[in-house]
Amino acid sequence: MNADLEGIIVLQRLDSASQAADRRLAEEPDLEKALEARLAAARDQVAAAKELLAENQNIRRTVEKDVDLHKGRLSKFREQAMAVKTNQEYAAVQKEIEFAQTEMKAAEDKVLERMLEADDLAAAVKRAEADLAAETRKVDADRKAMAAEFAELRSSLEKISGERAGVIRALSPQVLDIFERVAQRRNGIAVAEARGGICTICHVRLRPQVFNTVRRNEQIIQCDSCNRILYFVPTAETPAADNNLPQAAQ
Repeated sequence: MNADLEGIIVLQRLDSASQAADRRLAEEPDLEKALEARLAAARDQVAAAKELLAENQNIRRTVEKDVDLHKGRLSKFREQAMAVKTNQEYAAVQKEIEFAQTEMKAAEDKVLERMLEADDLAAAVKRAEADLAAETRKVDADRKAMAAEFAELRSSLEKISGERAGVIRALSPQVLDIFERVAQRRNGIAVAEARGGICTICHVRLRPQVFNTVRRNEQIIQCDSCNRILYFVPTAETPAADNNLPQAAQ
């Protein structure tokens, strides 16, 4: 195989791996925001549950004050009943006593309702706190996994950079210039496999004589359509001069 052709196939593989790593690393801020959003949502659930419980307790205290007020009125009316001198006065006081008892009973029922509701709300707070604890553990695990992944990607980028420098040194300046110009115009993909007479990236059929030349892997041939540098991977059915051709990432 032509040495420059073999070199740019390796170079394309390295560049494609580097681009994939860069794209993944660029996602890090958004991924971190997503993790924090999960925690924030769980915290909001806890805060909302606690707010409902606090509201319940405030209403209960207000209703309990109403109960105490009605108790005080009831006690006062009973004292008055002991001091009345006529049946008419007694009937009037008794009516007030009955009204106070009714009001007190209604207030006591409201207190009981709030107490029962408080049990459910307290349980909801515990569930929300448990969910927050579980989500915190999951987020911590995801953060550790993400940190390990990104550390590995950064390490691979350093390795790729060193390998790339070695490959570039071995390439002829003219071929490197072609590679870089095509890569710039074609989203970083300057090399394409030719298979079955077709460029596998732009899917345009090659002229028969061009494909035959490409199959020999002896020179730099560019696709007439996309200008990518073409290479051929021989198989048992379609042997070529060099059967040890490395494959480039597409």
